[in-house]
Amino acid sequence: MEELQARVYTHRDAECALGDAPSNSVLAIRPTGLASSYALTQRPLTAIEVASLDDGLRNQIGEAVDVNLAQFELIQVGRATTPAQNRSLAEF
Repeated sequence: MEELQARVYTHRDAECALGDAPSNSVLAIRPTGLASSYALTQRPLTAIEVASLDDGLRNQIGEAVDVNLAQFELIQVGRATTPAQNRSLAEF
């Protein structure tokens, strides 16, 4: 597997980078189903600086997610940084 050539923050460094960035400047990768949810929760919180991506990869990602990556400062991968309320299925 090819290693990503970009500025990548993980764990506590990612929390700090994401906390310092305005929320509208973060592109968060969210699960679309059970398998992607499982895969994302198994990863440590990761923040990738968009400006540090090479042009080819930035274009490839932009085409895949159909957004202009120039609008974003960071890409968030992994668990969400905001706490979620824990609810039982009986509540629904």
